Amino acid sequence: MSRDKIKVLVVEDSALQRKIITDILSSDPEIEVVGTANNGRTAIFKNDSLQPDVITMDIEMPIMDGLESLRHIIKNNPKPVIMMSVLTQHGTETTFKALEYGAVDFIPKPSSSLSLPIDEISALLIEKVKSVYKSNVKIPVKQEIAVIGENDRDFFDDKKIVYKGRPVSDKIVGIGTSTGGPSALLHIFKNLPDNFPSSLLVVQHMPEGFTKAFADRLNVNKGIRVKEAEDGDLIKPGWAYIAPGHSHMKVTESDKKSKIINIYKGEKVNGHRPSIDVLFESMADVFSKNAVCVIMTGMGSDGANGILKVKDKGGYTMAQDQESSVVYGMNRVAVGKGAIDEIVPLIDISQKIVDHL
Repeated sequence: MSRDKIKVLVVEDSALQRKIITDILSSDPEIEVVGTANNGRTAIFKNDSLQPDVITMDIEMPIMDGLESLRHIIKNNPKPVIMMSVLTQHGTETTFKALEYGAVDFIPKPSSSLSLPIDEISALLIEKVKSVYKSNVKIPVKQEIAVIGENDRDFFDDKKIVYKGRPVSDKIVGIGTSTGGPSALLHIFKNLPDNFPSSLLVVQHMPEGFTKAFADRLNVNKGIRVKEAEDGDLIKPGWAYIAPGHSHMKVTESDKKSKIINIYKGEKVNGHRPSIDVLFESMADVFSKNAVCVIMTGMGSDGANGILKVKDKGGYTMAQDQESSVVYGMNRVAVGKGAIDEIVPLIDISQKIVDHL
């Protein structure tokens, strides 16, 4: 067994799916599948005995399901876990719950109704395994008392912020994130004040078909209405707009000076669609010094050039710090470019956003 390769444990109850996932991963010379499991209980045993670097985890399995197995692994022998998701209402709900419970990322299963081409799923799976390898696994603070299916909205210890400024702010907030972002965004949204005076524009790298369910998942704050963005949406205070997983999102200005969201396909930017750079660059052009932008956990460099443009136009820029990031990548590149005014731990980002409105 080569120590240089990334060791992966594949957990999947379907023998066919196990073979497909194993074959995909084994096709890359930097990855070695060191074991497989067909239920969550076996996954816990093999995690302890094989000590893999990364685990791919199915959700629906006999004996012990993926969520229960995940919670045990994250609490007792944490490893980066990538969930294999299906595009159904139940599938998306449990996937986002898994991310809140400590999974670092997810991809659609090869048999998913999302019906991505197998070569695209293969490339995505290999990319995810490499990006989460040696990532900073986060153990939710209520892990020891969390009960799946009960009060999962209260899974994090949050401190509600009080806003005492003007009812409507001239500022607008942009957030860009990738690996590790869903649970971090939930934390931020839960902490924002009920009278949030601005608008939020969010790019979360996520496969097509999942962003609408993710927007619904972020509706945890009675003061902020969250939706998957649509072309032509009027940007309004107290609303948050999530870029759809299939298109870029940027801001434009109408003849009446209203701020409008433009959704369009376009080519991938930095390997992504939606791209954080596309959003941030448009915010710099339209909002200039009134833009408050945050770049967070994620692999690669998407968003670094866009947030530098925001800073150059006089806007305020923040980066999530390394310690609280699952992957210190995009934010690290932005810091290296001199694009960041302040480096902030996740627990303080909501407060810092409010401070700059």
